[in-house]
Amino acid sequence: MYSFLRQFKTLLDKAVLTFCGFAIVTLVITVTWQVFSRYVLNDPSSFTDELARYLMIWFGLAGASYLFGKNGHLAITLFSNAIKTPHRKYVHLLINLVSASFISMAMLKGGVLLMSRTMTQFSPALQIPMAYVYCILPISGTLMLIYLALNTVEVFTPNKSVSEGK
Repeated sequence: MYSFLRQFKTLLDKAVLTFCGFAIVTLVITVTWQVFSRYVLNDPSSFTDELARYLMIWFGLAGASYLFGKNGHLAITLFSNAIKTPHRKYVHLLINLVSASFISMAMLKGGVLLMSRTMTQFSPALQIPMAYVYCILPISGTLMLIYLALNTVEVFTPNKSVSEGK
């Protein structure tokens, strides 16, 4: 079971990193075109500033989701380091539950609500519904919840090498 979860997490990591790679390459191309069209052609492109802004939002939230998977998110470890090692997993569980409740309320519920309110609002240059821009909130929130669940299972897996048959 644990090896399946690890394979799933690896596949999810690759998918998120592939998306982030695509987003950053597109962001670099977009910004380069904006600079070129503004300073060389003296005719700035009308959509590149907006596209770069939206790509940065998507890249940042997808990258934050990936960080949750690597347990690389910002944390104050003073309290958890003061707890004895056998009981630390319960502190991690509490932290993950608090994180999950915030993600569920702010990113999932709030993101879906924001999307429903902005479906008829269009971006000025790209003329796409703003809900398309904001849909990264529930997407990244879902990814973060999946990563939190996987990380919690990993913390409570007694002996990973035994459960994998090694």
